[in-house]
Amino acid sequence: MTPAAAPEHDGTRDQHDHDQHDHDEDGYRGAATLEVDGTSYAVDVVLVGHFEPLDGRYHWYGRVAAHAGLDAALGGAKRPARVTTPAGAADGELSDVDPWGRYRLAGVSTPPFEVESARDVAVEAV
Repeated sequence: MTPAAAPEHDGTRDQHDHDQHDHDEDGYRGAATLEVDGTSYAVDVVLVGHFEPLDGRYHWYGRVAAHAGLDAALGGAKRPARVTTPAGAADGELSDVDPWGRYRLAGVSTPPFEVESARDVAVEAV
């Protein structure tokens, strides 16, 4: 059975989304390199993140577009991974394959993308 096309999201938030998030999220959508078990994969990712005041750390997470080679290598298993985008690199974990073959990718660290809210705060502080 072939999975249906993955749902698309245009990046805009409706009122319901806004009500569920009391913090701003930063993010990245585009090409990335994913290194898993010493093998590199050219993938597309959608990542978002936010600073969590309760633990004082930055949490980032998202999905890796379906990739046959990655799925063949992992078979749905969790794995540590390093993701690199044009803005940076970070270590995270691949897990939870959705019905469309997209792995969840998450980390708690400096994210592999530019953080707009931090830049805005730095500019305002000057």
